[in-house]
Formats: sequence, C-alpha cells, structure tokens
Amino acid sequence: MKLRFHLVSLGCAKNSVDSESMAAMLARTGCHVADGVADADVIIVNTCGFIEAARQESLSEIHRLADLKRPGQMLIAAGCLTQRLGAAIAQQVAGIDGLLGTRRWMDIVHLVESLRKRKTPQTPYHLPEEHGVGHEEDDVPRTAIQGASAYLKIADGCRRPCAFCAIPLIKGTAVSRPPERILADARGLQDRGVREINLIAQDTTDYGHDLGIKDGLAKLIEDLVEAVPQVDWLRILYAYPGCVTDRLIEAIASYPQVVPYIDMPLQHAHPEVLRRMRRPANIEWVHETLAKLRSAVPDVAVRSTFIVGYPNETEQAFETLLNFISEVRFDRVGVFTFSPEVGTESESLGDPIALDVKEERRHRLMRLQQQVSLEKNQSFIGRVLPVLTEGVGDGITLGRSFRDAPEIDGLVVMEGEYPLGEMLPVRIDSAMPYDLVGTVVDR
Repeated sequence: MKLRFHLVSLGCAKNSVDSESMAAMLARTGCHVADGVADADVIIVNTCGFIEAARQESLSEIHRLADLKRPGQMLIAAGCLTQRLGAAIAQQVAGIDGLLGTRRWMDIVHLVESLRKRKTPQTPYHLPEEHGVGHEEDDVPRTAIQGASAYLKIADGCRRPCAFCAIPLIKGTAVSRPPERILADARGLQDRGVREINLIAQDTTDYGHDLGIKDGLAKLIEDLVEAVPQVDWLRILYAYPGCVTDRLIEAIASYPQVVPYIDMPLQHAHPEVLRRMRRPANIEWVHETLAKLRSAVPDVAVRSTFIVGYPNETEQAFETLLNFISEVRFDRVGVFTFSPEVGTESESLGDPIALDVKEERRHRLMRLQQQVSLEKNQSFIGRVLPVLTEGVGDGITLGRSFRDAPEIDGLVVMEGEYPLGEMLPVRIDSAMPYDLVGTVVDR
C-alpha cells in the first residue's frame, strides 16, 4: 500500500502520541508523509473532544479539510470527538469517508485499505470497537518527539470517578502498558538523541494498578533511570491527588535524571465542591504531601489545574480556593471555567453559574497566581540553571528549565543564537510572571 498521507493532530500530548503511532503504522506499509493537504491521498484528523471549545476546533478543522478535499482523496476523522459522536459526526460534516475512535486507532491501516476497496461512495466506513485488527501492544512506539523532547505514553484510559470528566467515556478504563514495552520505547528515544522524556497518561500515578504492580509509577521510574542513563530529564505529568506516595517522592529526590517537577491537577480546594466533583476532598493530605515533597526536594516545581464556576460554587467556596492558592504557592497554575459535558455525572447539575461570573472568577484567580509566579521566578535571579534549547532566531534563543513542561509552562529567553537540543548553563538575570531571562555562561 503506497499512499501519501497528511495527518493533523489536535488536542493534548496523548493525542500527539496516538497520531505518531498511526503515522508509524502507515509508514511500515509503504505510505509516505505528503508535503501538504493537496498532495495527500489520505487526510487524517485526530480530533479532541474533551471540552466544548476543543470540539468546535475539531469540527472546524474537519470542515476546512472537507472543503479542500479533491476527488479521489480520503478524509478520515479519528480520535476523541469521533469516539464521542460516532457516525453522527458525518451528519455535521459532509465529506468524511472513514471514522476511527480512540480505542481502535491501531486499525488505521485496515481502515485505509477498506476505504481503497470501496467501489462507490457510501456512508463513512468505520470499524466496530471489537474489531481488533491491531493489537493493544505491538512494537509500534507510543511516543511523540518534538525536537530534543518527547512524550512517552505509559497508560491509557481512566478509572477515576470525576463527575465533570468525559475521559472514561472516551477512552475507557485505565489500561497500563507492559513495562518492557515502555522501557523499549524509552531506549529508542535515547538512541535518537532525545534529551527529555515526559511520562504521560490520563493518570500516571495509577500506572500498574491493573497489572498488579504496587507503587507502579515509582517502580517504573526506577527502571527507566537504569534503562536510559543518557537521557537528561525524566518528567512526571498528570499525578492524581492522594496517589503521590512516599516512594514516588523518594524517586524524585534520589535520581538527578528525574526533574524536580510534578503536575498534580487538584481542580478545587473547597471540600464540598470537591465532593460534588467526586474528587479527593482531603485538603489536609495536599498540605502534608506538598510539605513532604518540598522538604525532600527543596527546588521542586509544582503545577496544578483548577475549575471555577462548578455548579453551586458559592463566592465563599471560591474565596476558599483563592486563599488556598495564596497559601500553597504553586509554581504554575492552569484554570478552566466549568462546562457541562454530555454523559457525565455533572451534566444533570446543569450550568447555573453565569458565564460572566465564571470568567470574573477565572481572571481573579489568574491575577493572584501571576503575582505568585512572578515572586517564584524572581527567587531564581542570580542562579545558574540547565536550560534545554528549542527555538532560535532574531538574535535570541528560547529554552526551558526543569521548571517548565513542554507547551504548557514558561520559557527561558537567552540573548544570542545557540544550537537547538543543547543543555546550556544559563544565569538568570531577570524574571517575568511566566518567563525568565538569562545569559549563557561557560558552555
């Protein structure tokens, strides 16, 4: 099968990994990446369907590509939005030839072959979830490389009961990848010169639960440190509150490769709001765990995510959240306004808080966090930090320190143009709320 394909990946890093895996499977059959949409025989859109804004972006992109499609081209809608809407997506966008959900993306080759065999246009062809042409674990890497950094997926799906989240509806329950496959993927990244590996899953701290591995994430990190000694940074993303164990903290503290950084989405700080969200409501645990983490790893950067405007979030509950953020002093914070998702438990609660109130709360929270972030950044002035370079031009170089995860956090700006993918020592000269400015010293 020798075709040219163009693949558009929308949404999160986990989607990027699935897209790279589909591209690898197609390449193995002799397919080539097209120079652009016009040169492609197959156009694939790996969609996002997590929240309304992401769904609209995905639909807009499919519409755009459907309008550009020439006779003989195939358009495939894959990913989260397709999983949620099923065949109904074709009623919203004319011109879709094939559908592929999140749980059978590994059937991409079979789907393309089936579309090629069609004699006449018909309703979009899709494979049932139980089709199983592909294997959940084969030798196709579950990675996505961006410059000298890469994402490595260790699990998919989620078994948490969060009332607002559609991920279990889209992805299914949590399924951990075999550790030997993860280690093989990590070695492959090391062989390709990757300097940073970001471990991702819907919930990395749940890794190994379904495999019967106790403290699975900590054990995996211990194995990774031994398996890929030449990789400079190993980063943990998407940790679940209540599951950051003492062994995991010890791993972060003990191994220089494991960057002192953790992303732990908390969603709120008022116990009653958390209970309605069906999230861990023990705020004392958060304080105790962060105290242990900061004691063991003084420089640790802690990122979290919060939702404002959840149904029945009172002004008092929101003030509790503000006080919590002021007290805990996160390095990085992301904030979303609540939107009810079809099929989730919170859908029945409606959306009683006005949009302008939700937006006003989001702005208040971010104003507070900007000041906290600025003060945190200013504390690094005068220090020399290792910085991974990833952008250059116009006389400056952009990079990231250990405190900055790809795509979501800040940057370090350096005067002068330096090679990409290098780890440079940079003296921090000044600070902004999100970014640092520094000078390269003694390379």
